[in-house]
Parts: sequence; structure tokens; C-alpha cells
Amino acid sequence: MASLKDMRNRIASTKATQKITKAMQMVAASKLRRAQQAVEVARPYAERIEAVLGNIAASVAGQDGAPRLLSGTGQDKTHLLIVCTAERGLCGAFNSQIVRLAREHINRLVREGKEVKIQCVGRKGADQLRRQYSKLMLKTIELRGVRSVGFENAREISEQVVASFDKGEFDIATLFYSRFKSVISQIPTAQQIIPAAPPVSEGDKKTDAPAAVYEYEPAEEEILAELLPAYLTTQIYRALLENAASEQGARMSAMDNATRNAGEMIRKQTLTYNRTRQAMITKELIEIISGAEAL
Repeated sequence: MASLKDMRNRIASTKATQKITKAMQMVAASKLRRAQQAVEVARPYAERIEAVLGNIAASVAGQDGAPRLLSGTGQDKTHLLIVCTAERGLCGAFNSQIVRLAREHINRLVREGKEVKIQCVGRKGADQLRRQYSKLMLKTIELRGVRSVGFENAREISEQVVASFDKGEFDIATLFYSRFKSVISQIPTAQQIIPAAPPVSEGDKKTDAPAAVYEYEPAEEEILAELLPAYLTTQIYRALLENAASEQGARMSAMDNATRNAGEMIRKQTLTYNRTRQAMITKELIEIISGAEAL
């Protein structure tokens, strides 16, 4: 049985841990507000560029002069998986959920006989995937020293991806990240970015009404030559922002649970300490009384 001194030390250690988790929760809440604002600002632009690209892509579909970033290589042999995770832990199952989705995608492609290459953005995802897929891993891009993710960070990543695509190192690129929904809900997402596959809007799905006809100046191919790299960078930037907000939301929720668990542990430890102390005092009183009666 532990002594009263050991119990006091345990209670003090748990209280110190509770203070740390509470402070981390408050810091995460402060960072979450800024990250959520950045996501809300970036989403309309990303959605609009998707709509514009989808409209232009529909007009050049099937043409021989379509850019390779849009039409692809015509093969489905080599896949590049860009897995975006956090640089730090203590954020619940945030990193594990993204890695689990990527692992399912990898296993499916391997069963189909495809060649898989993995590029990680963030140290935590690279650490988890390296245990099982070290032979498939390419370079890892770490953003540990970046205080807030900027558009230039996404541009560097997209330029590397486009350069690899131009060299013929892969046929299809898929981006993995966690889409922020709320503090307690983050949705792991897989999005194909090469060849560019913008989502089809509900209006485009209706075939009863005639499709609108647009005239572009300059030609569609020239517009796509500039628009596709911007689209790719925007999607990566959006993924990084979504990840940043999701990470802080998951950390805030995890630290809140840890703080409440620490409080419950302190309550139980204090109850055990008081009972043990009361039992020791009662035992000493009995010894004193028994000694007095023996005299």
C-alpha cells in the first residue's frame, strides 16, 4: 500500500498535468479561431476556381490539345499519394484517421497491381506510414518551423508535384487531408488532383435544360495552362488550411477530455488519500487507547 507521501505526490503530479492540459486546450482554442477564419475565407475561392475549371474542362474534354494536367497520361499505373498530417501529436485520432484512409487506399491499389508512391506533408503521418510502407516512401515535407501556413508553402509543394508529373514519375495524384466540420468532427478526405477532377455541380448534372455556352478569350487551352497550376496550388493550400483547423479542433477536444479525466482522477486519489489518512489516524488512536487501558 502506498504511503501518504506517495499519494500526495501523485495528486500533485496529476494537478500539474491538469494545468498543462488546460493550458493546451486554451491555446488550441485560440489557434482554432484563427485557423477556422482562414478556412472560411479560402473555401469560396477554392470552390469558385473548381467551378470555373469544371466549365472550361467540359468544353475541351476529348480534344487532343487538352493539357496533360487535365487529361492525364492516359494510363493508370503509377499513383502518387500526398498525405497531409500534423507535425505534432496530442490531438486525439486526427493523424491516425488520415493515415488509416491512406492505408486503405494503398492496400487497394497494391491488390490491383498498381505502383504506389507516398509523399508526406507532416512528420506524424510519415512516422506512421514508414513502419509499413518504408519502400514506397518519398521525401517528407516538414512544416514544423512554419507558424501559419501560407500560400507560398502550398506553391512549393505543387511545383514539386507538377515537376514530378512532367518527368513521368506518376500518372495519378491523390491528396489526403482532414476536412474541418466542427470542433468535434473532422472528416478524412481523399481528393484526386492530377488529372484535375473538379466536382460536377448539381446544375451540370441536370440534362433536361440546355447547357450554357461560353466564349473564352484567349482560347481554352491557354486559360487552362495558367489555371490548372493555380487550381492545384489552391487545392493543396485549402487542404493545409483544413488540416490546420482540424488539428486544433481535435487537440482542443482531446485536451478538454484529458482535463476532465485528470479532474476525475484527482477526485478519486483525494478520496483514497483521505480514507487512508483516516484509517491511519483511527489505528493510532486505538493503539493509544489500548496502551492507556493496559496501564
